[in-house]
Amino acid sequence: MLTHEENDLLCRVEGDAPMGQLMRRHWIPVCLSEEVAEPDGTPVRLRILGDELVAFRDTDGKLGLLDGYCPHRRALLALGRNEDCGLRCLYHGWKFDVNGNAMELASEPPESTLKEKVKHKAYPTREAGGFVWAYLGPAAEMPEFDAPPFAADPSAQVSILRIKIPCNWAQIQEGQIDSAHSSSLHHSDMKPARVAGAEADDKSWYRPSTDKSPKLQIERTPYGFHYAAIRRPIKNAASHDYIRVTEFIAPFVSLIPPNNLYKVASVIVPADDETSWFHFIAWGDPATCIKTTEWRQFCAAEPGVDLNPDWSPVRCLENNFLQDRQAMKDGNMTGIRGIPNQDIAMWVGMGPIVDRSNDILGASDLAIVEFRRLMLDAAKRMRDEGKAIGIGSDVPVRAGIQSYQEVLPKTVDWRNVVNAAAAE
Repeated sequence: MLTHEENDLLCRVEGDAPMGQLMRRHWIPVCLSEEVAEPDGTPVRLRILGDELVAFRDTDGKLGLLDGYCPHRRALLALGRNEDCGLRCLYHGWKFDVNGNAMELASEPPESTLKEKVKHKAYPTREAGGFVWAYLGPAAEMPEFDAPPFAADPSAQVSILRIKIPCNWAQIQEGQIDSAHSSSLHHSDMKPARVAGAEADDKSWYRPSTDKSPKLQIERTPYGFHYAAIRRPIKNAASHDYIRVTEFIAPFVSLIPPNNLYKVASVIVPADDETSWFHFIAWGDPATCIKTTEWRQFCAAEPGVDLNPDWSPVRCLENNFLQDRQAMKDGNMTGIRGIPNQDIAMWVGMGPIVDRSNDILGASDLAIVEFRRLMLDAAKRMRDEGKAIGIGSDVPVRAGIQSYQEVLPKTVDWRNVVNAAAAE
């Protein structure tokens, strides 16, 4: 349990909130590259950490991310014209380039020198792994761009689904690092099978265990923590364990144990205190990794079918997430189609910001306890010392961090296997 004050410290991200200020010291994935693929295309309205932003690609293909309000009279720039290497506000015709320089102030007299004095807020950007990344913190503290594992190899297939979720980032992140829930909530989609390790096809994921009560072991890292969920395997249960190691790379990324075809990750970015951008990612060898369209179909997160134009889900609390009670009577665990949608029903059902002063935690919640401790300590350090978790010379290059799953002899320590793989 947390106090109300601790819960606020963990959850609040807007303005001067320590957690939001911590996140601003990292490169943040603010939108998908596919949303701004077209030069002179439609500007993209964004809300990140409570800030109104606008992303666009100019005539020459340069990417811009600006404060979303025109500095003149605060009109929305996302409604403006993207033309001739700049974004023009509709209200009075003020136009800005990708660096925030004023190109034209149409409402001002020709002799005015105001254009030379106006500088709009623009943010540094990078593109990698299907995302547009931006740095929203103090310029003097901007770190080098360090791409996470799924964005490290330009030749890898990266398939992303994006969903706008009406709840706080922390309850989503807790769901992503909670291995215990998958055996219940996702039972109909993550099926026990007599396989050597985790496998996947176009219908389901398969696991070599029926164990719904994993034992958890945790190890902190300079970038967050990782933990092993240890289950009894279907085969050789007396001599072996089924190990699933999840990596939490603070503050946004979780690496979920892979299957035989692709690796899995999630990225959660707060839009504000009560809304979040959820990204679920399949990535790996282009020869085996599921492609973007099929990934979105598999997860029932297809734009225009399962998602509205603003990426919000058609399945929502008001329609009970389109839950099929007849399917439940016929044996389906949840009656909700798509692994992410099953999770979303749980997160959103908790309310916009869950009250952690009332929850009752058990042995299977060890990773949740660690996440809360870690991020509360990180928020306090940000507030008191101005230092952000995951930034510094002691943090390894993120490209080498890997999640892991395997059936191992009981005599083998998973930490040695994971750390050796990261060192390769």
